Amino acid sequence: MATRKTSSDDLLGPVTLAVGQEDLLLDRAVREVVAAARAADADTDVRDLTSDQLQPGALAELTSPSLFAERKVLIVRNAQDLSAESVKDVKGYLAAPVEDITLVLLHAGGAKGKALLDAARKAGAREVACPKTTKPAERLTFVRQEFRALGRSATPEACQALVDAIGSDLRELASAVTQLTADVDGTIDEAVVGRYYTGRAEASSFNVADRAVEGRTAEALEALRWSLSTGVAPVLVTSALAQGVRAIGKLLTARGGRPADLARELGMPPWKIDRVRQQMRSWTPDGVAVALRAVAEADAGVKGGGDDPEYALEKAVVAVARAARSRRNEY
Repeated sequence: MATRKTSSDDLLGPVTLAVGQEDLLLDRAVREVVAAARAADADTDVRDLTSDQLQPGALAELTSPSLFAERKVLIVRNAQDLSAESVKDVKGYLAAPVEDITLVLLHAGGAKGKALLDAARKAGAREVACPKTTKPAERLTFVRQEFRALGRSATPEACQALVDAIGSDLRELASAVTQLTADVDGTIDEAVVGRYYTGRAEASSFNVADRAVEGRTAEALEALRWSLSTGVAPVLVTSALAQGVRAIGKLLTARGGRPADLARELGMPPWKIDRVRQQMRSWTPDGVAVALRAVAEADAGVKGGGDDPEYALEKAVVAVARAARSRRNEY
């Protein structure tokens, strides 16, 4: 979800500053500028440099007048790692940029190299935010934006199913969206995603969580083993379990009402309200508390607090599934 943070939309302005650590978004920011430059001049000279390649004095040479007066795009990756001398060169250039040259600085953000970041912003650089996506909700927003950018409609359930199936890699998510829009006519729904990505969806961490919060112990353990065997990180499983149990807890304590009203109150999409309502039938508040403690213990185990992350996950899955039947166990 690369977003521009300045009012300038001039792709061929003197400086573009792409800030963040999401490689896909950084690459897109670069491609966008290069495409605009080549649309203006097919002979545009593009130089793509790492921070260690931009030695002191190199920028002056690269931006010196050309005999052929060609347009140039200079890309500097990992600009936060530039040497102090090179940073001084870039700051000098920012004060007096050369016409028909676009400098693209890729910066990770943060404290390292902040002086260069501040200087570029002060110079009025066009800025593109390329943050690392760390939350499922951010990946869901990314998928929705990808479908929208391609002019296609996808249901909320389809977007969620795609995130559940693919995981956290934005390149793979973008590729999946492109494939679906190329192969499928009309609105893309959950059934379509299931046909294309059944194997991956069944191996996902969210499938483990869904089976566990539904009290289906054997199926949850089977999904867990499959998930781990296909390379899903244990921490993603504990995260999915925590989200599933918290959703149950929120709905258990919420006032009754229509899905749309509850969605606004709880911060969930209406379709998820319906799903959680079905999952929570045999839950009690005490069961939620027990399950959350089990998931917290597993989370500590997979993050280095235990010797066997797989065993920690299995214990958590069994505990959550047992808690999911807590109302039945009262009788």
